[in-house]
Amino acid sequence: MPTTNPLKILLVEDDELFRLGLRVRLQQEPDLKIVAEADDGEAAIELVETHPIELVLLDIGLPGIGGIETCCQLKQRYPSLPILVLTSHSQPALITRLVAAGAQGYCVKGVAPEKLILALRSISAGASWWDAIATQTIQEQVGQTAMSIPEAPGKNHTLTQREQEVLALIAAGKSNPEIAQVLYITPGTVRVHVHAILHKLRVNDRTQAVVVALRNKLITQPSSNI
Repeated sequence: MPTTNPLKILLVEDDELFRLGLRVRLQQEPDLKIVAEADDGEAAIELVETHPIELVLLDIGLPGIGGIETCCQLKQRYPSLPILVLTSHSQPALITRLVAAGAQGYCVKGVAPEKLILALRSISAGASWWDAIATQTIQEQVGQTAMSIPEAPGKNHTLTQREQEVLALIAAGKSNPEIAQVLYITPGTVRVHVHAILHKLRVNDRTQAVVVALRNKLITQPSSNI
């Protein structure tokens, strides 16, 4: 699928031979381009800051801060940056950590090259890439979270217009700095609003607040255009 604008990929893998094999195979695809490579998490973070990276292919077993922490830091700084993880195994505990870190999916090392390429294209298009084991684990986590969330916010605790705007942006996946920019307020003010929202909805975190808000129609379904 040729294109004049190939997907710019950062390849993060500490095994030099494996990284070489990946680079050679991926560069055969005209719509994929390895623009930078790293062999540890610290270098990966620096490269994202200095290169026009559009997707990160990230080995989980890195030296230094490790793959999961690298994923966490990258998603904190660049929430919309797609990250596909490479791993040697797919136990539920690892899947839970990857979801929490913000990864869009993973491929097990040794996967057919065609499947890895499809995963990269899917992730770049905004989809996720989880196998059957991961999908079941995620569904179980969502179910457990939903069971622990109150059915409705406390009485006489109506959200203000500004709090509804902040909550709608949270539901759209915006970080506090991004919300501040959209609403022309300071990040500190956003934190105050978020604290008030959690208190009024009687929840512990942002994800639970969004679930309660959607369930009780306090906000509409998040839009990708927000």
